[in-house]
Amino acid sequence: MKINPGFISPCGLYCGVCAVYMAHRDNNQKFKARLAGVYKGKVSGKGTLPNTENLSAEDIRCQGCFSDDLFMHCRQCEIRDCTDKKGYSGCHQCDEFPCQYIENFPMAVGKKVILRAVPYRRRFGTEKWIQDEEARYFCPECGNKVFRGVVKCNQCKANLDLD
Repeated sequence: MKINPGFISPCGLYCGVCAVYMAHRDNNQKFKARLAGVYKGKVSGKGTLPNTENLSAEDIRCQGCFSDDLFMHCRQCEIRDCTDKKGYSGCHQCDEFPCQYIENFPMAVGKKVILRAVPYRRRFGTEKWIQDEEARYFCPECGNKVFRGVVKCNQCKANLDLD
């Protein structure tokens, strides 16, 4: 398996299975518009991230945490800044994990995945972590590749809980 170094996030949210990345990669305008609504809180009724009032489908773009093309919230990520200041490639190297940035992570699914993925990466290494994150996000009913946080397969409509 060829590893894209831009997808190796410091927080444990592997970028290769991110909905924002996948919508951008596929140029899926309908999915981008839905994600903009999710981040603005129009789907859940409450905003999930700060500074989302002017978010649009055009803002739903990213090529990975260590790329030059980041989603707006990835650019302002406190976890990314913290690991950079400490000279770490990720939270898996930090003795303070889980810290205030993890405890206060603004998205419940993201926090859940971080708390699962960082200890796993620490124990098994980056390559195995990536392989297993890639393998995790497939619908067990139809085999469709899905994104982190998905609750229903967009192909067969099976209910999913993969995180």
